[in-house]
Amino acid sequence: MARRPCGWTGHPPRSRTITRLRTASPSSVKSASTPLSPQSVLQEVFGYAAFRGAQSEIVDHATAGGDALVLMPTGGGKSLCYQVPAIVRHRQGRGVAVVVSPLIALMHDQVGALEEAGVHAAFLNSTLTLEETQKIEREMMSGRLVLLYAAPERITTPRFLAQLDSLHERGLLSLFAIDEAHCVSQWGHDFREDYLALNVLHERYEGVPRIALTATADELTRRDIIERLQLQSARIFISSFDRPNIRYAIVEKDNARTQLLRFIGDEHEGEAGVVYCQSRKKVEETADWLVSEGVNALPYHAGLDADVRKKHQDRFLREDGLVMVATIAFGMGIDKPDVRFVAHLDLPKNIESYYQETGRAGRDGLPADAWMTYGLADVVNQRRMIDESPAGEEFKRAQRGKLDALLALAEAHDCRRVRLLAYFGEHSTPCGNCDNCLVPPATWDATESARKALSCIYRFHQNGGQRFGAGHLIDVLRGKATDKVTQYRHQSLSTFGIGADVSEQQWRAVLRQLIALGHVQTEGEYNTLELTPSARQVLRGEVQMLLRQPTDTPKRSRTGRVTKSGTPKAPPVALDNAGTERFTALKAWRAEIAREHNLPAYVVFHDATLAEMARNLPRSLDELGQISGVGAKKLEAYGREILRVLEPMAG
Repeated sequence: MARRPCGWTGHPPRSRTITRLRTASPSSVKSASTPLSPQSVLQEVFGYAAFRGAQSEIVDHATAGGDALVLMPTGGGKSLCYQVPAIVRHRQGRGVAVVVSPLIALMHDQVGALEEAGVHAAFLNSTLTLEETQKIEREMMSGRLVLLYAAPERITTPRFLAQLDSLHERGLLSLFAIDEAHCVSQWGHDFREDYLALNVLHERYEGVPRIALTATADELTRRDIIERLQLQSARIFISSFDRPNIRYAIVEKDNARTQLLRFIGDEHEGEAGVVYCQSRKKVEETADWLVSEGVNALPYHAGLDADVRKKHQDRFLREDGLVMVATIAFGMGIDKPDVRFVAHLDLPKNIESYYQETGRAGRDGLPADAWMTYGLADVVNQRRMIDESPAGEEFKRAQRGKLDALLALAEAHDCRRVRLLAYFGEHSTPCGNCDNCLVPPATWDATESARKALSCIYRFHQNGGQRFGAGHLIDVLRGKATDKVTQYRHQSLSTFGIGADVSEQQWRAVLRQLIALGHVQTEGEYNTLELTPSARQVLRGEVQMLLRQPTDTPKRSRTGRVTKSGTPKAPPVALDNAGTERFTALKAWRAEIAREHNLPAYVVFHDATLAEMARNLPRSLDELGQISGVGAKKLEAYGREILRVLEPMAG
């Protein structure tokens, strides 16, 4: 049976209530409901039988006029949490819902998907002509528009606020949805100053419900969102942060390009993915190199011409099997469901960034990979960026703490997912689907090696007060008589050669850990090493250091990927040969429709919906309407065409 919605009636609560729910799978059976209920809208408009997990409570709460802060992982269905209430409230005569969205591409795709589903929606942004803008404003002011997407900087302009004032006075302002709400917090990973002015919505439009939504916010960021958006009376919904279909793997950097190519070739040949790099130069060089190695790749960063960025993003959304190499300028709000991997060639700033970026993989719920390679230089660079920042000391201290948490995740030899979820305050048990669970790494006691490294740094300082970098330190410890060692007579130091039995790779792991724990800091342009006061504890043997031995990433089953020979990817559900043939035909039909409408193919129908059609082989519009993801408007627009595609293969 379809799951009955959890109702919420009455006025918004005066005190904050936190609801923490795990995401559940929706029922595959559609149920009837009252004409204006959220359940009936979900079924009629979007073609789904039931809400998932916390969605039902959130939707009922917002529909009834309550404020909410929603924390839900990427791919968890955040958009439905405000789209369904907006549709219900519009049908009740409450007018337009305004959605705060930071990205033009996201606005375009969301509006396109809503219009495909029969919901009157629009966006206002810089891509529109004056005539187009005025037409949309007329639709908004008339109350005919159901949802309007706009950037925060537009919403807070005097002209737009005056329009909202008029709507509010006439009772035609339905609700505000503030997407990517972590952008309002200076503690968050993507602070945007334009979001700070959004507190005007609470001060100016009493009685209009506000829903703030984000996929990533630790406790500090949550408190900041509540304070800055004045959501003190809002109900807080926290879904599980777990993305069980994503396999996490972190490897030590050893020729990162070669490692990346091997990872893509072994696991994701011909599949869509995102590769994150820290600098624009590295993005372009990596993309060019991947192309030279036969990988279909494009670069994306803020330094590219706006038209080029748009062209590359559109290609990524519309083409199969394309790899986007990008800085963090790319990705927020990307709805492409079949991204099979996200790779990091450089260490992100914190766990929130890592979680947000890796969360762009596997939005369709199918297996996906989050793969990262990092090394000592990453740790040094991130530390230096924090230390050299013009921000206040309190902010720097918080950022160092966030970086330390990410480094602890990277160096961990226990379950990655347990540590990742614990950062967001969620208890879990070992997942069996990360590199450490699949192939438990060997460990070694590096306590004595750490003492030797610190002692050698101390000897450098004693021997003329000079400082040196990691490479020279390792040469001395391993007893390598390089020109630099000879120049400074470091072969005469008592620490020369005392670590010859430890490999260079292991020494770099030791130094990463010492820097990560704050026992060593880097100084100046050449990242020379300096002891901190806490190094005394290590030297006295009071701190134990247990480090992981490097291991290869365990391989996932290669079932379902595209091969160089062009064999199609397997459907998201098991199909026989005839079913696979029907699935392929439906994908070809969908591609034509998507091109005609200038939309990504998944906006027309997701792969999972096509696969269910191919498996069930509906022979009438009524049967087709029972397929999950087929709403009333899409059934009317495409139903007969789909049946015509399937009819020749119905035998």
